[in-house]
Amino acid sequence: MRVAGAAKLVVAVAVFLLTFYVISQVFEIKMDTSLGNLFARSALDTAARSTKPPRYKCGISKACPEKHFAFKMASGAANVVGPKICLEDNVLMSGVKNNVGRGINVALVNGKTGELLDTKYFDMWGGDVAPFIEFLKAIQDGTIVLMGTYDDGATKLNDEARRLIAELGSTSITNLGFRDNWVFCGGKGIKTKSPFEQHIKNNKDTNKYEGWPEVVEMEGCIPQKQD
Repeated sequence: MRVAGAAKLVVAVAVFLLTFYVISQVFEIKMDTSLGNLFARSALDTAARSTKPPRYKCGISKACPEKHFAFKMASGAANVVGPKICLEDNVLMSGVKNNVGRGINVALVNGKTGELLDTKYFDMWGGDVAPFIEFLKAIQDGTIVLMGTYDDGATKLNDEARRLIAELGSTSITNLGFRDNWVFCGGKGIKTKSPFEQHIKNNKDTNKYEGWPEVVEMEGCIPQKQD
């Protein structure tokens, strides 16, 4: 009887140890799998973050060098969506800000600090060009001038207004016509013609919208004015 009892005890202990071993192995496998999945997800997240393209100021395609202001702007879309002007990640003018209108939209910025000085729009279809001319004459040297059309920016423009804009560095202003789309960035006291200008003619054969050309966009880096 004692031998049979001892044998049962040995079998019970063996079964217990075997069960414990199997459970421990299964647990280790699950732990290894969970840790593996955790590390895999972490590696994928890191890879996704490292491959995500960086975002630059105003959403431009590349970073500007030091002592330059990043800008991006777009003309209006037909007579529905207003123009947008962004400088150093600050939206200066847009439909959302409710400070744009039909005609030529203008933002003035301090060429040294990038500080916004003024925003205005001048109706060149039903308005008067005289206030626009006075505004242009009052711009101080060293001021960055950003302009964008909306709907029609040319009907009321006269030779004097076009000359004053040309003095800011524009080359397309002499050809700006009825419902053309145009964006421009220049400056008061500029010594050369500005490289920042885009112009699309109103042409019924190529217009994207009925009666209006497609939106024109532009981005770049404006050199900061030095003392």
